[in-house]
Amino acid sequence: MSNVHEAISKHSQKQHEIVKTFLGLEQQRESFIAEAVALAKENKDFSVEGINRVTAEINRLAKNGIAPTRKLVTKEMVIEYAHRKTT
Repeated sequence: MSNVHEAISKHSQKQHEIVKTFLGLEQQRESFIAEAVALAKENKDFSVEGINRVTAEINRLAKNGIAPTRKLVTKEMVIEYAHRKTT
């Protein structure tokens, strides 16, 4: 019976680590998005590279079935969102 408990505990710990990693990546992604939107609102040049790098990490993590996937972002998407938020 002890082996079952250990296996469940190990599985639960692994899931917890995945969720914790996801939350950190999600926070990074949101920060990159906020920065890109702020620059787009000012009609300044920006990159979606950081957003999509973190998004790719999130999507790799999601293959484990616990974390949700996120869409890759284009510059056009950021510009559209930035202009929609200002009007």
